[in-house]
Amino acid sequence: MVDSENSYGERVSRLVGWGHWFAFFNIIAAMLVGTRYIAASPWPDTLLGQLYLLTSWIGHFGFLVFALYLLVLFPLTFIVPSRKLFRLLAVCFATFGLTVLLIDAQAYQSINLHLSPVVWDLLFNDESTTVSADLQHLFILLPPIFLAQLALSEWVWKKQRKLSHKHVGRPLAAVFFLCFISSHLIFIWADAYFYNPVTVQKANFPLSYPMTAKSFMEKHGLLDREEYLKKLKDNEGAVDLVSYPLTEIEFNRRSENLNVLIVSINNLRSDMLTAQTMPVSYGFALNNLNFTNHYSSSNDDFGVFGLMYGLPSSYASSIKAQGTNPLFMSILRDQGYSFKLYSGDNFTDDLYSDTIFRNYPMVDLTVAAEGETVPTVVSDNTAIERWQKDIQSGKGQPWFSYIELTTVDNFDAYQPKGSDLSAEQQFVAAYSAAATAADSEFAKILQTLADQGLMKNTVVVLTSNHGIEFNETKTRSWGSNSNYSQYQLRVPMVIHWPGKLAADYTHMTSHLDLTGTIMQDLSGVSTNVKSYSSGRNLFDERKRQWIIAGDTRELALITTTDTTVVDKFGNYSLYDHNYRILDDKNPKLPILMQGFTELQRFYAKSQ
Repeated sequence: MVDSENSYGERVSRLVGWGHWFAFFNIIAAMLVGTRYIAASPWPDTLLGQLYLLTSWIGHFGFLVFALYLLVLFPLTFIVPSRKLFRLLAVCFATFGLTVLLIDAQAYQSINLHLSPVVWDLLFNDESTTVSADLQHLFILLPPIFLAQLALSEWVWKKQRKLSHKHVGRPLAAVFFLCFISSHLIFIWADAYFYNPVTVQKANFPLSYPMTAKSFMEKHGLLDREEYLKKLKDNEGAVDLVSYPLTEIEFNRRSENLNVLIVSINNLRSDMLTAQTMPVSYGFALNNLNFTNHYSSSNDDFGVFGLMYGLPSSYASSIKAQGTNPLFMSILRDQGYSFKLYSGDNFTDDLYSDTIFRNYPMVDLTVAAEGETVPTVVSDNTAIERWQKDIQSGKGQPWFSYIELTTVDNFDAYQPKGSDLSAEQQFVAAYSAAATAADSEFAKILQTLADQGLMKNTVVVLTSNHGIEFNETKTRSWGSNSNYSQYQLRVPMVIHWPGKLAADYTHMTSHLDLTGTIMQDLSGVSTNVKSYSSGRNLFDERKRQWIIAGDTRELALITTTDTTVVDKFGNYSLYDHNYRILDDKNPKLPILMQGFTELQRFYAKSQ
C-alpha cells in the first residue's frame, strides 16, 4: 500500500521527524530499564564516581538507542513506501530491543553477566532452573510491550507537530550528547590515573566500551609515561577491595595450642602415595587422616594461596594489594604461636614474599645459622636441617612451621641413565624417582618429630601445591598449568592430628577447606566458615555439589561427574570425569551461578 495524500519528500520528512521522537521516548524506556543495572552494581562512594554514573546512564542509553535507530530504522525511512508499514516495523524492532534489554538486565542481576551467544544458550537451554524460568517469563511481557509501543507510535504521530513546536528537541539532544561526551572524557582521565570509583563501572551497562586515550594524552603532554608505569605497578591488582573475613571472628573455646607443621611436596600427584614409590608417606597415610579425594585450588603455584587463605586464586591480586595476611595465621599469632618458614628453593616464587608470608619470618637459607658456615647449596636437605636445629632450640611456646620441599619440581635430575625407555617412559620414571627422594626427606621430618617427642602435640599436614599430568587426557599435556583434569588437581592431603583416630575419607575435599578446619578444630573459632573461606571443614562429609579451582583467567567447577571451565569472557567448556570434552551437553546453571557468586562474595560491596 502506497500513501497518496503526500509527496514522497513530505512523507519521508514526517517519518524522519516521527522517528526522532519515537526514538526519544524509547531512550526514556531504556533508561528506566537501565536503573536495574544501577541497583545491581555497587554505589560509588565519591562525587565524581556518582557524576560518571549519572552521565554514563544518560549518555550511554541515549547513544545506544539512537545509534540503533540510525543504523536500522533511518535507512528504512527512504525504502519503505508506506508510513503504516514503516511504523509497524519500528514498533516490532523497538519491542524486540526492549525485551532483549530486560532479559539482559535480569541476567546481569542474576549471574553478573551481560548477554552473549554463550550466556543466551546457557540461560535458555532445555534444563529448567529458577533463573532460566524467570528469564523465560519475561517473554510474557512481549504482548504488553508491543501494545505499548503501538500506542506510543500512534500518540507520537498525532502529537508530532505539537512536540516540534515546543522546540525542546535540540536541547534534549544536546543533553544526551553532552552526557555521552562527558562520561567518556571522565573515563579517559580515570583510566589514565587509576581512579577506581570510575573505572570499576566499566562494564555496568550492556555494550559499554568506554574510551581510553593514554597514547594521545602522552603525545600531547597530558600524561607522564614513567609516572603512569609506576602507578600501573603500584595499582596492580588493586581494582577490588576484599572483605576478609566478612564478619568478626568469634570463639567458643580456648585453642588446643598444638604445634602446626605443613609440609608441601610441590608437584606431587595423589597417586604417588604407594608402598613402592613413597613407602614412608604411604605408611603415614595409613596411620592417620587420609583424604583420598582431595583437590588443589589451582593447577599452578597458586594452589598454596588457596591452601593458606581458603579463597580462590582470583582474589590473590587484591589480597596482595591490600597486604592481608592468611586469617588462620593471624589467629595463631594472636594465640602466642611462633613462626618459622622454610623452602628448599629459598622461596624464589614471589607469591610467598609478596603475598602469603610477607609479614612472617621466611628463613633465608643463604645466610648461615648461628655457629654454622654458609651452605654451599640451598636444597630441601638444607631447609630440613635448619628446621631441625630451630625445633631443637625451641622455647616451649607453640609453633607453626611451613616446609616447602622442591625435589619433585626438579625431577629432570632423576632421569634414568643408559635406559632404552621411550621419552614418555623416562619422564614418568624420573618423576617417580624424584617422588621417592622426596619421601626420604619427609621421613627425616617425621623422625625429628618422633625423636623430640613432638608427635603427640603437633598437627602434621602433608600435601602439595598441585599435581602433574603424564598426558592421561591425550591432549599432549605433560606437567601442570594446562588443564583442570584430576591429574593436575588431585594431590595428597594427609593429616596427623593428636586425639583423632586414623581414617580414610573419600568425600570430595579441597585446599580451600584446610583453613576452616584449623580455625574451628584447633583455634576454637565458632564463626561460620563461609564468613572467611570458600571451603568448609575437611571433616564435613556431607555431599557437596562442586568444588572450585582456577586462576585469574579461568574458573573450574568440579563435580563428581564432570568439570565446567569458564573463561573471563563467559565462554565455557564441559568435560567428563576423564576430562574429555562434552560437546552435546551444557553445564548446570545453578552450579555456574554458585561459582560466579563465590568469585564475587568477598569483594567489598561499596567501591
